[in-house]
Amino acid sequence: MALHLQATSRDSLARVAERLEGRIAPLSAGERQQLGEQLYAVTRLLAAERTLRRALSDPATSSEQRKRLAESVLNGKISSVALETVGDLVSARWSGPADLVEAAESLARQALLAAAEKQRALDGVEDQLFRFGRILDREPALASLLSDTEVPADKRVALLDEVLGDKVYPVTAALLRETVRTPRGRHLDVTAEELADLAAARRDRSVARVRTAVGLSDAQEQRLTGSLTRLYGRDMSLQVELDESLLGGMVIRVGDEVIDGSVAGKLAAARRALPH
Repeated sequence: MALHLQATSRDSLARVAERLEGRIAPLSAGERQQLGEQLYAVTRLLAAERTLRRALSDPATSSEQRKRLAESVLNGKISSVALETVGDLVSARWSGPADLVEAAESLARQALLAAAEKQRALDGVEDQLFRFGRILDREPALASLLSDTEVPADKRVALLDEVLGDKVYPVTAALLRETVRTPRGRHLDVTAEELADLAAARRDRSVARVRTAVGLSDAQEQRLTGSLTRLYGRDMSLQVELDESLLGGMVIRVGDEVIDGSVAGKLAAARRALPH
């Protein structure tokens, strides 16, 4: 997921994220998940408290002053690892207060995906996030209910939990709960798919989104993955969606590049080639 940060904030986030990876390494899956959830709680606090986030990102005060302020607010409320990470966060320089919120959220996601990695569940989390994004795209009424900020956040999260049941990994549920709890004007289906991309990126894979008229067998998916890996020269992760309107064949999107091998696409191309 590409964050819209200016150069100063991008550099700061890269440094803080690298230090977070070092702290995450010795932690268990449960500790990583707790860290992610605590960093999400900090994100919510920063998003809700304008005065606090401005003070914690104010370049006119020293990094030590900002760090002491964060510690005075959070000490005893989050783990020592989370507090150290927040200290790194507020000690860094940010282009604006909003970037501090974006960075905190990015670190929370990083920690949760690291929990899935520890559990060897990253591929499953990626698939679940992508498929939930597709469900929201097909069910606008559900998407509207989950993103209606006129409804208390706890009720929206309860609805999400009812929809998910026990069918997803804890990390998937935690990421989606936070997306529903604080949508911040973002489309939930898009955010879910972007989170799936983050899971793929953590496995050092690029994403190929595939729409196909008929389901693919495991062997077919493996062959397609191999072909795309050779074509693009990097490991690929498939996100497959059934789309009967294609009539046959498939459409593959990798970044901004689209490979349309569908029957519907060929018919449309033929119609465009006919003389008027």
